[in-house]
Amino acid sequence: MFDAEKLTEKQIEDLKGLSRLAKGDIITMTRLAGTGHPGGSMSSLDLYLTVFSQANFEGKDPDQVVISHGHTSPGAYASLARLGHIPAEEVVAFFRKTGSPFEGHVVSGMPFIRWSTGNLGQGLSAGVGFAIASKMQGSSSHVYVFMGDGEQQKGQIGEARRLAVKYGLTNITALVDYNKLQISGSIDLVMPQNIVENYLSDGWDVLIINGHDHQEIYSALKKARSVDNPVCIVANTVMGNGVPFMENKEKYHGSPVSEAEYKEAMGILGLEDKLDYYKEKRKGQWTFQLSRENYTVSIDTGTPFTYQESDKIDNRSAFGKALKDLGDKNIGKGRPVSAFDCDLASSVKTADFAKAYPDYFFQGGIQEHNTATVAGALSVKGVLTFFADFGVFGIDETYNQQRINDINDTNLKTAITHVGLDVGPDGKTHQCIDYIGLARGLYRAKTIVPCDANQTDRVIRYVAGTKGNFFIGMGRNRWPVMYRNEGEAYFSGSYVFEYGKMDVMADGKDGAIITYGGFVSRAFSVRQKLSEKGKTFAVINMPCVDEDDEAVMAKLASLPVIVTYEDHNVNTGIVPIITRSLLKLGFKGAFLSFGATSYGASGDTDEVLASQGLDVDSVAKKIGEGL
Repeated sequence: MFDAEKLTEKQIEDLKGLSRLAKGDIITMTRLAGTGHPGGSMSSLDLYLTVFSQANFEGKDPDQVVISHGHTSPGAYASLARLGHIPAEEVVAFFRKTGSPFEGHVVSGMPFIRWSTGNLGQGLSAGVGFAIASKMQGSSSHVYVFMGDGEQQKGQIGEARRLAVKYGLTNITALVDYNKLQISGSIDLVMPQNIVENYLSDGWDVLIINGHDHQEIYSALKKARSVDNPVCIVANTVMGNGVPFMENKEKYHGSPVSEAEYKEAMGILGLEDKLDYYKEKRKGQWTFQLSRENYTVSIDTGTPFTYQESDKIDNRSAFGKALKDLGDKNIGKGRPVSAFDCDLASSVKTADFAKAYPDYFFQGGIQEHNTATVAGALSVKGVLTFFADFGVFGIDETYNQQRINDINDTNLKTAITHVGLDVGPDGKTHQCIDYIGLARGLYRAKTIVPCDANQTDRVIRYVAGTKGNFFIGMGRNRWPVMYRNEGEAYFSGSYVFEYGKMDVMADGKDGAIITYGGFVSRAFSVRQKLSEKGKTFAVINMPCVDEDDEAVMAKLASLPVIVTYEDHNVNTGIVPIITRSLLKLGFKGAFLSFGATSYGASGDTDEVLASQGLDVDSVAKKIGEGL
């Protein structure tokens, strides 16, 4: 683990020998698969070999690796194989074969690799999340983040650099494969950039080396671990290194060699042509299995708070109070809780937590992409992690980051406030009316929209104690406390939030209004209007907007009218879930859906709702006309 001053001559010769063999593996596996990225894999190869052979990957605090330019997976796999960590023949034979662990972009579960990557620009953020976790948990683990030079054009990398310096992450080293080429040609022609200067200006130390000289690589890695600062190693490399006809040719960034070129390359490397052997082997089955890191989060979720209407508390404030209480119950007791904010602490109500637990609160500034990824990466390290932001930033703007979080099976709790037309005066750019539909595209995420402060408190405690990715939607305005009967708050006493359950808040024989969030109280007003016409409608709260409650829906299916009512895009909110359920049940009644049909105007919330026919009078009138 970089104890020696230098590598020995034998170590250098061994690494050179492994590099030659691994280049043959890279060329063979990409030719066999017919796709892949051999050029960059060969330029990154010597960096991989040196880190994988010299860093500390044993014991209770092993070093961690993130490969941001995940398309160089052939280089990573070949390095691991030639160092004896994964079966070399299986890597070559089954690269990019459906179902095999050797995917086209790096996946977590490979030895030492802790993050699935591929979308460029996110790897440094993930590494920052891991480095924060190591510091928070008192671990000596060092984080290595491999990156390409073209991806340095991504703005998220600058965001990650700044956060790493702000929080003093001396336990992270970035390695940039500076081969000066990307898919479309020279990086200076595609998009000029000042890589070294950018890192220096953000406060990092920079070491410039020959990325094919194992001794230089080793010395830089050793120095990086002793520097009291984040370090970026810029490694001058050659795309296609070691095979002259491939060198400095952008063609081989994302294209394998032809069969004729394959034979020529094997001859240059002095390696046997085994393409036919591997073609036959590819028809078989692999034995290697990924071994993903298993983490657990044991949390004391505390005792729920109960609010009355006289408390005048909004849902986001109830979230903030529950978050602070979770900190009180767990921080300092071996159960870390963290919160991330993007310059909105007073609006998303993380300020009380930040004041009480400054070492567990991370102010990411107006850098949502980086913050979403850092928070996601931290969440897989046994730290209960909340990311609070406005809906348009916490999911709309950061959808790709949330998607990669989901792919990595994170445990992130994203509290999105200011959702729906409820945002009112802020106008269409801030009215997040698509968050349910967006989150529905994430296979491992669940969305919950509580209808008042009491349900919010219980939802926050539920997600804190439940592993998985959750989005908790909250409005800007204060929504009334709901009551079961006079003096008894509906979501109090023996009430326990249960995911997937609908709340039948009022019965009715003429129809039902299914809604959620701030529209529950409005649905009661619609119900009152309809009762004046002698019609009784049930009011159903659907906080789990992606799950139909089979028992409740079975009862509703016998009613003559079903109505959905929401301030979300009417095409992507709860309508698809409810219609699917009704179709299964053979519903034969009338179905009406009320929701946002266009981007909203800027104005008083009630006026904005009225402009889209979502005010109480308009909805009651339309329902009445259909009776």
